[in-house]
Amino acid sequence: MAFVELKNIEAGYVKGSPVLKSFSLSVEKGELLSLLGPSGCGKTTTLRTIAGFIMAEKGSVKIGGRDYTRIPPNKRNIGLVFQSYALFPHLSVFNNVAYGLRRRKVDRATIRRKVADVLKLVSLEHFEERLPSQLSGGQMQRVALARSIVIEPDLLLLDEPLSNLDAKLRVEMRAELSRLQRRLGITMIYVTHDQIEALSLSSRIIVINEGTIEQIGTPEVIYQKPATPFVARFMGFDNRLSGTVIRIQDDRVLVNVQGFEIKAILEKIAGLKRGHQVELFFRPDDAALVNEKRENILPVKVNYYNFQGNSIQYSVNCGESELNVVMVGKHDPQKSYEFLCVPADKLIVETRGGG
Repeated sequence: MAFVELKNIEAGYVKGSPVLKSFSLSVEKGELLSLLGPSGCGKTTTLRTIAGFIMAEKGSVKIGGRDYTRIPPNKRNIGLVFQSYALFPHLSVFNNVAYGLRRRKVDRATIRRKVADVLKLVSLEHFEERLPSQLSGGQMQRVALARSIVIEPDLLLLDEPLSNLDAKLRVEMRAELSRLQRRLGITMIYVTHDQIEALSLSSRIIVINEGTIEQIGTPEVIYQKPATPFVARFMGFDNRLSGTVIRIQDDRVLVNVQGFEIKAILEKIAGLKRGHQVELFFRPDDAALVNEKRENILPVKVNYYNFQGNSIQYSVNCGESELNVVMVGKHDPQKSYEFLCVPADKLIVETRGGG
């Protein structure tokens, strides 16, 4: 049995207008599961339903085999880490971290020991007397983490906890979170719209769109083999070309795109036949601009380019489609190109109209 189970949940902020519809998921004990998707897709609604801030209209919430569906938030042994840190500005680091233990009427000696241990765990052992206003953003987020961990929760919920940090701090805090999760073995559910965060932190990822699950899988599967056009676009397959199936042979499909024959590896799509309309998706850095004729090329016209240090981003027109291509390494940005080339194994094939 999974440690956290949501079954056929319908929940939202207005009765009768659910954000989540027949929503089910399971989380194994000790797993770090990420809920990934755009703003408004239902990620935070899922988290708030698990925490008890939203009561499901239908379905059930179970944690550790116990039915939590109608249990109020203060009766659930769940830790919460918010985007805004939510620290008490008038309390020291020590008193912020100790707050949950005091609410549970833990004795003073135990509070002192537990707070000292958890502050050492998050590398803040010398910051006990400081106020939140005297801390950096990364330090405040560590205090928020320590406050959630110190109560020894059954489950830790994190709602976009790194989105207020700058890029360098986000990378550092991702590493810190990963280290803490491995060391403590706490079951975590992590909400984010950042693909890099989800890929680098998670044991599994759930991609959500409009209150429903589009795909569940390991980071590698989600990144390399998106199951739907929505997941493909969300995971960086920003370029799309339309075509018609010419022939299918074994795991290869030949597609007519603007009069040119393009080969792709066919992962799925049962019943796909000659004449069917399909979409081909690919990432900007999986394509190349070339001048020589080779397999899987299409004529293009370069609109403009942006120099980005170790890469150059090009905008090109391919028929009526505007595409982005990222060329990594040393390239002459002034060089003209005639063709776009995309390897067969870098193309995702989907039936037209999906997603």
